[in-house]
Amino acid sequence: MNVTLDTMVDTLKAAAESSRLRILILLAQGDLTVSDFTEILGQSQPRVSRHLKLLLEAGLIGRYQEGSWAFFRLSDQEMARAFVMRLIAGVDAADPQIVRDMERLETVKRRRQERATEYFSQNAASWDEIRSLHVPDKAVETAILELVGKRPFQSMLDLGTGTGRVLEILSPLYRRGVGIDMSREMLAVARANLERAGVTNAQVRQGDIFAPPVERDAYDLVTIHQVLHYLDDPARAISEAARLLRPSGRLIIVDFAPHSLEFLREEHAHQRLGFSDRQIGEWFAEAGLDLESSQEFEPQGNSGGRLTVKLWLGRDRRLLIADPIPTSHAVRIGEVA
Repeated sequence: MNVTLDTMVDTLKAAAESSRLRILILLAQGDLTVSDFTEILGQSQPRVSRHLKLLLEAGLIGRYQEGSWAFFRLSDQEMARAFVMRLIAGVDAADPQIVRDMERLETVKRRRQERATEYFSQNAASWDEIRSLHVPDKAVETAILELVGKRPFQSMLDLGTGTGRVLEILSPLYRRGVGIDMSREMLAVARANLERAGVTNAQVRQGDIFAPPVERDAYDLVTIHQVLHYLDDPARAISEAARLLRPSGRLIIVDFAPHSLEFLREEHAHQRLGFSDRQIGEWFAEAGLDLESSQEFEPQGNSGGRLTVKLWLGRDRRLLIADPIPTSHAVRIGEVA
């Protein structure tokens, strides 16, 4: 899509200022708050807010609320994001000001990781108890990678992203990834993990799985990993996830097979004790998805009192008629396999 001459001039004006260009370079490394920018840039909050406002008005960046915090990110719009990436690619990374900004950014990230580590350690015991009941995560992650395949695709959404692990393992394949979670503490963990892994093409934000703050018909892949059993209405969550898929897009769900471990309901807030293929298939059908495959991962050793993990793949029934994005600028959506 082309833009008018006036729009292009306004966009260039918004970016053509040293502090705003520094902001764009920083946002290419991940989402940041106003407080982060004031620390990194060494500028007052009003001044930083003015720069951010101009970049927002130009459509070069986006903003989302997370509790009392406001996070900023590069624009979700493909053309605007590509423009920014081409622009900052021409800036010398060895420039003294950019080097100082990156050093201060590392300090900000290090503090995030310390807070995330503290939260994770406080809750690790309960997570480890559940993890000990089923097959190691690595086996399921390998299956997800094999199921998704090796062809790159445009975008993915991870609902209930937790630690951000699914976004991390699939990051080499998508151009833009988004993770949604209600817990600010878990989002802090996810951000720290993604930053530690060097993942810059994914972002996480606060939101409700039943009303995700993202656009519909926009994602080639949606994942719901070990989340459904916490929900009082899993069917509705699947229906909402289906609305976010592009035609022929895929939904991957990982959760437990039916079991009778009542203590998970009583002590760990599980609302559902697993799901059958039939139940998932019915919910997929109601949401306009075809159940293409299911896989089962039985626990190692004696299975008594342990959990079987299931993986289900659904696909949007709508056919992809055409790809509006030129193949010279983006991977064809239709290449998802």
